[in-house]
Amino acid sequence: MAGKIDVKVMSESDIQEKKLRDAARARRRKRRIRSIVSALIVLSLLSALLYFFFVAQKRHQKEIYDLQSARRKIESRVEKSVYTVSIDLSGYVDPFDKQESKFRSTGAVTGVFVKEGDNVRKGDLLATIDSTSQKQVLQSIENQIVQARLSGSSRQVELLEMQRINALNNLDYTNLYASFDGVVASVEVNENDYFEAGSPVMTIIDRSRLKATVEIDEIDMQYVSIGQKASLSFDSMPGRVVEAEVTYIPMLGRYTSSGIGVVDVELTIEDPPPSLIPGFTFEGTIDVEGDVSMLLIPSAAVSTGRGGATTVIRRDPSGGERSVDVKVKYLGEGLCQVVSGLEEGDTVVYEQSAGPGFGMVGGRR
Repeated sequence: MAGKIDVKVMSESDIQEKKLRDAARARRRKRRIRSIVSALIVLSLLSALLYFFFVAQKRHQKEIYDLQSARRKIESRVEKSVYTVSIDLSGYVDPFDKQESKFRSTGAVTGVFVKEGDNVRKGDLLATIDSTSQKQVLQSIENQIVQARLSGSSRQVELLEMQRINALNNLDYTNLYASFDGVVASVEVNENDYFEAGSPVMTIIDRSRLKATVEIDEIDMQYVSIGQKASLSFDSMPGRVVEAEVTYIPMLGRYTSSGIGVVDVELTIEDPPPSLIPGFTFEGTIDVEGDVSMLLIPSAAVSTGRGGATTVIRRDPSGGERSVDVKVKYLGEGLCQVVSGLEEGDTVVYEQSAGPGFGMVGGRR
């Protein structure tokens, strides 16, 4: 039996409806395509804008960096200026004199006659150690001297007299005396203690005056002399200034690890305040009388090499340039004092960054 094929015949209205649906689908497809294209165009524009923004920013940053990194050559003349010199000091105070008292004999302590805080006078007996054996030796020698004199042996008497002097010294070594007027700062011994010769027993200090050793730079030593006054300020006495005096300048200086020559100058404080205790720290100054002329150059012109050697580039009258060894003292605020190596009117040449501080020469605008 042959198959049967159904044929559906669309009416005119169905055909029209289909055309309308196809047209609507085509319009929606076109709108989607236009939306996608518009989005792509916007994204492309944004990408281009961002690219040009970052490129411009990097170019601007490079211009700033190049400007800051650029170095320009600067000339500066060595100038003479008049200043009031003030030398800064720092340190701590010590008692003017100090005695670390020690027995010079070995034995048991038989007497301690002072305590911490007692005032003593020079020659006062502080403590004693057992002297029995020293007295026996002295008595024996004195007996031999008597016998030698009776026998008429002058040579023997002479030798025994020398032994007697030595025995008297040994006996005196069992006593401990104050070497100067002062105060007992510490006592480290009690009666019946056993002490070896050379062991510390007590400390005596002289607080009627105080002293301090301050380090003065070799360049500043030209302004320091015996009798000069110094003004010291202590944290323990806020708002109060204590006057000191330069009392000792040694004949020899010393060389520091940083390559600077210094002199250890001694200051003395006469009649210090009772509240000022040895060991307290201070800051201070020595003010130099009268104005001082100095040759000045910018600190930026000075180069420091190995071992602390300092040099500058000096321009000759002919226009040539050469390195010159100089000795300088840094004063702060971008300036150096020329101690040697240059003269007033010389011209030094150096390079300086044209970034921050552009337009400033040697730290001065």
